[in-house]
Amino acid sequence: MSRRAAVVPVDAERMVAEARRAFFVVVGLLAVVWAVQVVNWGSGYELGREFAVVPGEVGRLPDVLVAPLLHWSWAHIESNSGPLFVFAFLAAYRGVARFLGLTVLVAVASGLTVWCLERANSGTVGASGLVFGYFGYVVVRGFFDRRLVDSLVGVVMGASYAYLLTLAVPGTPGVSWLGHLGGLVGGLLGGWVFRDRRKDRKEEGRNEKVRKEEDPEPAGRPRADLHRELRDLGLL
Repeated sequence: MSRRAAVVPVDAERMVAEARRAFFVVVGLLAVVWAVQVVNWGSGYELGREFAVVPGEVGRLPDVLVAPLLHWSWAHIESNSGPLFVFAFLAAYRGVARFLGLTVLVAVASGLTVWCLERANSGTVGASGLVFGYFGYVVVRGFFDRRLVDSLVGVVMGASYAYLLTLAVPGTPGVSWLGHLGGLVGGLLGGWVFRDRRKDRKEEGRNEKVRKEEDPEPAGRPRADLHRELRDLGLL
């Protein structure tokens, strides 16, 4: 067995396993959101009124963790579900534990922004703050982790969904733009907070040595970096 066979499949198998776990976690998240919507709808949206983020009310602060699971209507949840699945999976496939920490950070950032800055006597619920947070995280993750593949994913997603930013600017009618903006900031911050801090530098050094011996191009060139990322994914 070559040294390459001893190194690359381990990385690829680990990534595939994480992606599989991420898929089921995200599907589970959506299942919970829809189950909560059924209960909320059945109660005449009493859950939404009871657990919405209400600005300035100290007793409602814990609701910042619950409000993202609630929606005001079927149209509301339908509009959030597609983007939530896409960006949640892209945010989770590098590690489920990191994704769960990111989710808490984004929910708190989005909820606190609404709680501090939204007009009084209003209630805010919905998963759109999470959507914007995951979007921001996916866009910047590759920059902080220095992974070319993740950087390319971030560029593609940023270019494809740039219109989302128009829903996070002051005065956007019909939406909680403060929740969107807070979630986006939380996601960008999460890119730094949850950046890759691999502790086993010795193993990383050994893997890098093997890759350099097999790579005819010097490290640092874009093509060489891309080749290494594709090998990590098991595509080469």
